[in-house]
Amino acid sequence: MPRPRPRDETPPERDDRNFAELLQELRVTQTGVQILFAFLLTLAFTARFPSLDDVQRTTYVVTLLLAMTATVLFTAPAALHRQLFRRGAKREIVEVSSRLTTAGLGALALALAGALMLVVDVAVGRSAGIATAVWAFLLCSALWGVLPHVVRRRAGRGRYAGKSARPRSPRPARSHDGPRRGAE
Repeated sequence: MPRPRPRDETPPERDDRNFAELLQELRVTQTGVQILFAFLLTLAFTARFPSLDDVQRTTYVVTLLLAMTATVLFTAPAALHRQLFRRGAKREIVEVSSRLTTAGLGALALALAGALMLVVDVAVGRSAGIATAVWAFLLCSALWGVLPHVVRRRAGRGRYAGKSARPRSPRPARSHDGPRRGAE
């Protein structure tokens, strides 16, 4: 099978594309974590909340803090970009934002497991709650951690083994192009 041709883009164009792709990924995850966080915030004000035992309350608080942490980690790339806008730091913004997003996924996996543990514990029982939390965390770990690793290893041996774009000299800006992308 022939190797795909490298993208015809400059390093600043690649950084712009990578940041745009990262932001699109964050749009997907951010909505889910915000809904989870909102759900958790409202639980403390329900009629049933005072009847929770100490384990359930601890699970609730830890899960609430994990959801808040995931929210902060997922919004940090926007704040980082805003603070470093037009300072020539796009590559660093992309690299740090990628790490923040990975940490956010870890916090989200734990928050999802905690939320499920709490709900199943209250609805069915503690053992079922713990089993459900373990299953949820393993599922997130498998799909968000192990699967990408397996795909990356297979891609390295298969048709995607080629390097990404070759660096090339920047194109001169044409008058109708507007400002050059990657000026950040």
